Amino acid sequence: METYELLRIRLVLKNNRTSSKVIYPELSYTITGICFAVHKELGRFAREKQYCDLLETKFQDAHILSQRELSIGNSGNIIDFLIDSKIILEAKAKRTLLSEDYRQIQNYLQATNLRLGLLVNFHAEHIMPKRIVRIEQGAPDTKIASRV
Repeated sequence: METYELLRIRLVLKNNRTSSKVIYPELSYTITGICFAVHKELGRFAREKQYCDLLETKFQDAHILSQRELSIGNSGNIIDFLIDSKIILEAKAKRTLLSEDYRQIQNYLQATNLRLGLLVNFHAEHIMPKRIVRIEQGAPDTKIASRV
């Protein structure tokens, strides 16, 4: 728990130097810290369900409101995590992320009208969470930043 508080403090200090356009910087930074902790604990060869189970536990320990495996309307699509009713977190455990993974989270953002999604591939040797911002109607392409 202490680690997450230190990450939060660092974020506050860093925010004084960064753009104010970052969406939910404190919450997304905390989520990213938890993802790194999960990856460190389980390594890169666990199953997606194992990562999600541990993520759920760590969110509860950090008192972060999260909903797991949330259905989106009648579409049959299921979000891995909805964090604080603001951020979608999609956890993957695969060799490489594909464009369909980015489209999947973009579709979730469009369907829920949320602004930010995080895509994390836990199978990678070093995780690099991807921030995906909802595309406004008429925009040509997904906006993706390498790191949170």
